[in-house]
Amino acid sequence: MAHLLVIELPGGNDFDLLEAACAQGHSYSFASGRLAHYRQQPQVWPWVARANQCIDINGLGADALQNRMRTLHAQAPWDAVLCLIDIRIIDAALIAQALGLPFLNPKSAVLLRDKYAVRAHLQAQGIAQPPFALACNNEDLQAAVHTLGLPVLIKPVDGFGSQNIVLLRDPGDLDPLLTPLDTMLPSGVQYGLGVAANDRLLVERWMPGTVVACDTFSRNGQHLLLGTNEKMYFDPPSFAIRGGCFTPWRGQDPALQAYVFALLDAVGFDWGAAHVELMMTDTGPQLIEINPRLVGAKIARLMSLAWALPIHALLIDLHLGRPIDLPPAPHNFAATQWVNAAHSGVFSGLREPAFLPAEIRCFETVKATGDTIGPPMDNADRIAYVMACAPSPEQAQKAALDYVQACEVIYQSPGG
Repeated sequence: MAHLLVIELPGGNDFDLLEAACAQGHSYSFASGRLAHYRQQPQVWPWVARANQCIDINGLGADALQNRMRTLHAQAPWDAVLCLIDIRIIDAALIAQALGLPFLNPKSAVLLRDKYAVRAHLQAQGIAQPPFALACNNEDLQAAVHTLGLPVLIKPVDGFGSQNIVLLRDPGDLDPLLTPLDTMLPSGVQYGLGVAANDRLLVERWMPGTVVACDTFSRNGQHLLLGTNEKMYFDPPSFAIRGGCFTPWRGQDPALQAYVFALLDAVGFDWGAAHVELMMTDTGPQLIEINPRLVGAKIARLMSLAWALPIHALLIDLHLGRPIDLPPAPHNFAATQWVNAAHSGVFSGLREPAFLPAEIRCFETVKATGDTIGPPMDNADRIAYVMACAPSPEQAQKAALDYVQACEVIYQSPGG
């Protein structure tokens, strides 16, 4: 069995990768810039504590980090490096390169952690992009909005998870009380695990349409499309995802596959998982962004349900250099819906429906008692999720939605 180096957990609490490693009989070491974050989570820490060693990388620069890992690798070699969290992708790429292990190359990792740089790079490669601009201060921001014209999106170039995004649709959205463009930077945003936003903003023309994500595995620059996930969002100004439906890839749209693969080739994506988000517009697919890691928000579980295969285990095999041979795509669709708060308050619990339809395969609460909750503005506001699997997308989506609508969010009383 293999010895894996796992760097952080997605969302700071998603231990599916560690669970998959144990199920395969692998051992692992765990590296983090904030180990205390995991110790404080009773459901997560037992999985982290199973590591051969927990490595504190807080405050280490790139050179010191690579030297530390080289030393540890010489003592107890790793067979693969895995990282499913955006803020450590560059670190993971540099470590893997230093250790001679397969991972996304550092040049592409650096590019893909800068949404503005990706836009500029693809435009230079002749791949059409929406009008866009970079803002490094409030004066740049106001000028970019004025030059591009409404509607526009504003988002951090190093952001992720549909967080800290602003959509300006009409002149009313420019009201300083609603969108204070003159004070937006510096933002003071903390991504967690010891990483802060770099306060560079991408301003781009908003594209109306349907959001479809394509999830891929790449090995030596050869790409494999696993499937597509049509995403459903809450109404603006929220950017939280309400749910989605995953369809295993059966070759149903060769042109879409060719477009996704062309994007990956253009950014030099050579190894690992990618989550490519597209806007399906009236004129065809347009790139939203390329995320250089396995999809988050538990959607990998959704993929596993649809494929009837453990996606995290396949990802481990990919990083171990093993070939990935998928069976013929199953005729299953998997849908997810999220439970959210109707109003602000303190979370006390969740009352689930008494019935459990056969289509329901997974339900999990991600908020803890005492957490502050409120209406969904971004993905961090979500409370729980349900996943359903069925022979048609309509059947899967209805089962998931019916279950969520029957859930009751319980708030702590003001005196409690």
